[in-house]
Amino acid sequence: MTIRVLLADDQALLRSAFRVLVDSEPDMEVVGEASDGAEAARLAAERRADVVLMDIRMPGTDGLAATRLISADPALTHVRVVILTTFEVDDYVVQSLRAGASGFLGKGSEPDELLSAIRIAAGGEALLSPAATKGLIARFLAQDGTVGEDRDPARAERLETLTGREREVLVQVAGGHSNDEIAERLAVSPLTVKTHVNRAMAKLGARDRAQLVVIAYESGLVRPRVE
Repeated sequence: MTIRVLLADDQALLRSAFRVLVDSEPDMEVVGEASDGAEAARLAAERRADVVLMDIRMPGTDGLAATRLISADPALTHVRVVILTTFEVDDYVVQSLRAGASGFLGKGSEPDELLSAIRIAAGGEALLSPAATKGLIARFLAQDGTVGEDRDPARAERLETLTGREREVLVQVAGGHSNDEIAERLAVSPLTVKTHVNRAMAKLGARDRAQLVVIAYESGLVRPRVE
């Protein structure tokens, strides 16, 4: 199966470099380029993209607004947005994850990291670096005072729909652990963990694991530890 990639960045030279890299892979193809967020949201639907590499800062409709547009479209539930940013420690990154992005990647990352990120996002795992993303979310939620049930009571209430095991798995996901690691910690099979993760996403209305992490913090199920 070929992964259909859409490039969204206002710098044509950077898009060209990404195109050459992505098109060089046998399991990927660039299906379109956008110079602003509005065009990215439109092309994501028109070109049937699987993954959008989205620059966070673009003129007009920025990457944050475009991510919200894609996430809000029922016809684009399969599309995964990977945020590209020059500044990895950036409040926009957290806002993007809340808006529905699957993860983030610094523009200074190595080519292999970018290609791996595309494959991970397309595969639904979504978090490019679970521990790093979790830590970033934790820091910002702690700094802006949005931790706990005061932030989103509705999400806290929805946690009540989870079984005890699903809550355990959610805590582990928020800890940045992979399915294999969670399986070892809870003494179950990776397939069982995947089932619990999928059920938790369905019950909580999360698109992927990245949103599960945000929900775990915003609901107060997991508390950030800022070092």
